[in-house]
Amino acid sequence: MNDQIKGKVIVVTGASSGLGAAAARHLSSAGATLVLGARRQNRISELADELKGNGGTASAVPTDVTDQDQVKQLVKAAVDQFGRIDVMLNNAGLMQQSPLEALKIDEWDNMIDVNIKGVLYGIAAALPFMQEQKSGHIINVSSVAGHKVTPAGAVYCATKHAVRAISEGLRSEVKAYNLRTTVISPGAVDTELPTHITHEDSHEGINEYYHQVAIPADSFARAVAFAIEQPEEVDINEILYRPTKQEL
Repeated sequence: MNDQIKGKVIVVTGASSGLGAAAARHLSSAGATLVLGARRQNRISELADELKGNGGTASAVPTDVTDQDQVKQLVKAAVDQFGRIDVMLNNAGLMQQSPLEALKIDEWDNMIDVNIKGVLYGIAAALPFMQEQKSGHIINVSSVAGHKVTPAGAVYCATKHAVRAISEGLRSEVKAYNLRTTVISPGAVDTELPTHITHEDSHEGINEYYHQVAIPADSFARAVAFAIEQPEEVDINEILYRPTKQEL
């Protein structure tokens, strides 16, 4: 770990558990200032207290990424409190696997709202500040599902493909402002994500698969840190990684 992370103000959505919490802990240990956003206020408040108890600097802002105003307030809180935003980690995500014929339309809407609109709202909130600063780094979280389409995963995969498309479009547009962009696509990682699945057969299949191959969430934290800690002239645009055991 080098000093590229130390002192940076990093906003993390979906920070109450899983990938977001692991990234927050790892980045805080490297000297970053963390602003944590998630719907579960008690969880992010506890995490902020933990980070501060370990000598870090952190604050918690209750945030539902499906509400554009709340995401704007999350980023504004970071700038108001710490004077800038250096990294926006759009991590909040939802995986509700089911065959299309199950017609779980409410779950389709949920994934579109969280996985696509949540990323767009994060970009919209952070981009004006970064443009003004002429510096900043936006990291979006896709998935192996953003590279492949699986049975019972059509809508989830579509949302994660969308994150990659949005990220590439953003990359091509922000060079004039000296901004960096990264999209990270993890494979099976041990988080709460499979617990969102309500379709019984899909839930059983994913849980069994994750039990066999999933790797710890700190794998994601290290990928995030790798992208951030590069020299300012180096822009890591995409990271795709899997458990060694994962065939998909």
